[in-house]
Amino acid sequence: MAWLRELKVDPTVWLLEPSNPSVRYWTLLDVLDRKPNDPDMVKAQKSIMASEPVKAILAAQEPGGHWCKADDMYLPKYRATTHQLLILAELGASRTPAIERAVEHLYRFQRLSGHFLIVLPKTEQGRASVVKDGCCIDGNVLHYLIHFGYLDDPRTEKLLDFILGYHDAENAGWKCRSYPLNRDAVFPVNCYMGATKVLKALSTMPEKSRTPEIRALIDREVENILENGIYRYLRNPDGSRKDKAGWKKFGFPLFYQSDVLEVLDTLTRLGVRDERMQDSIDLVLRAQGTDGRWLLSNTFNGKMWADIEEKGRPSKWVTLRAVRALRRFRGG
Repeated sequence: MAWLRELKVDPTVWLLEPSNPSVRYWTLLDVLDRKPNDPDMVKAQKSIMASEPVKAILAAQEPGGHWCKADDMYLPKYRATTHQLLILAELGASRTPAIERAVEHLYRFQRLSGHFLIVLPKTEQGRASVVKDGCCIDGNVLHYLIHFGYLDDPRTEKLLDFILGYHDAENAGWKCRSYPLNRDAVFPVNCYMGATKVLKALSTMPEKSRTPEIRALIDREVENILENGIYRYLRNPDGSRKDKAGWKKFGFPLFYQSDVLEVLDTLTRLGVRDERMQDSIDLVLRAQGTDGRWLLSNTFNGKMWADIEEKGRPSKWVTLRAVRALRRFRGG
């Protein structure tokens, strides 16, 4: 296994410790290739629902299925409904009646076009909104809808149709009013960070569910990421490429943010092994500590319902993503 020979120390045993059942579950699935019905997998997934982060998040849920305000799925950031569904999916939570209530509440924010806006529509005109914006929100919504088993729901299919419909196949990405703040300071025409969230969601779709149109979109977005060196999409005044420095610091969870490791995780989940990824792979390898672990450099602790790990300390989540991406890239 070539990928193991590149590591200073193999951290797999550490990742399998029962103290973090979510990381244990994903390690069994994605690193050790265990089947979903494997007894260890079943036990780990049951333990996820009893873990402290999941219990804290579900304890904060309102009876109507939402978190915080019923008419705003996004604010306050990191505590509102869409953020909780996203992190529950990333933790590997199972579909339960509580999560089904949350998803049904979330669907109320969907417009007739399939797009999700962050506030409830107050009128039929509001429900008929033709706004095309916020691909990061739609991407994250699609991610957790797929995780919780709603891919074949007609409402999710409508979201997919919307995402496909306003994709810019020529330039890649999706337009966003928040991108860029300075057009001269970036290379991509459309929102680069938001596009990584859509691609991440699509990478979790079963291959049999990917239509030719979806596969073409995936191919275009992958090429755009590779063209921009994953994290080198900024432009210096002289026209040369500039690193997105924040993307070289790894965190979990990321919500609407991204980093090199998340993008590598997505690309390798799609089976991409391109020489243009090597610089990012080297960056990840250099970041590994002598104990075989990677540190948590970015965190939203103090802003969520439950803190996850400790900034500046070895992170099982970051280490999991690193190991998973390195293993897939080397094909071992």
